[in-house]
Amino acid sequence: MRDLSTRLGRRAFLGTTAAAAVALALPARAQDGTTEFEPRAGETVRRNVSSFRALRWEPHFPNLRNGAILVDIDSRAVHFWGEDGATYRLYPSSVPMSEDLTRRGRTEVVLKDPRPSWRPTPAMKQRNPEWPDFIGPGPDNPLGTRALHLSWTYYRIHGTHDTRKIGRRSSNGCIGLYNEHIEELYDLARVGTQVLLL
Repeated sequence: MRDLSTRLGRRAFLGTTAAAAVALALPARAQDGTTEFEPRAGETVRRNVSSFRALRWEPHFPNLRNGAILVDIDSRAVHFWGEDGATYRLYPSSVPMSEDLTRRGRTEVVLKDPRPSWRPTPAMKQRNPEWPDFIGPGPDNPLGTRALHLSWTYYRIHGTHDTRKIGRRSSNGCIGLYNEHIEELYDLARVGTQVLLL
């Protein structure tokens, strides 16, 4: 009898452990029911997912006029709420390498760039004189496939072709997203969308 209860106890433990593993492997769901971090074609790595949590917009913005983007530097996540109050997206991001490169506060989207070109800032060029002075749109462009220019000079939310940067402190000041995520955010955001980096 004791042998049977020990075997049942082990089976129950193994079954519970397996169920927990499956539950942890399931992707999170956004408020609108869509899968937040389900890998897309060609995307196999999900970084920093454990620190992501859905947030409400009310503690951070007075309203949702033109939508709202919250960049959480510490958790390396970008939140978007649509003006309709029902649209919500959460994206993993790269953030600045150091606190002296990090800008926090309120700004807004002032330009949507569908084919960004890149020029290093004077400070970037000073730190890295070997960098080129200009890179046009394309696969070598550090800004990826889309860019949202913020009202602060040189600051953008943009894509990246170097997916190793996402989920890390790896940028020179901007906020980077996977290209497929910046393309979605680009379509959702508009000029005038309010942005808060904290």
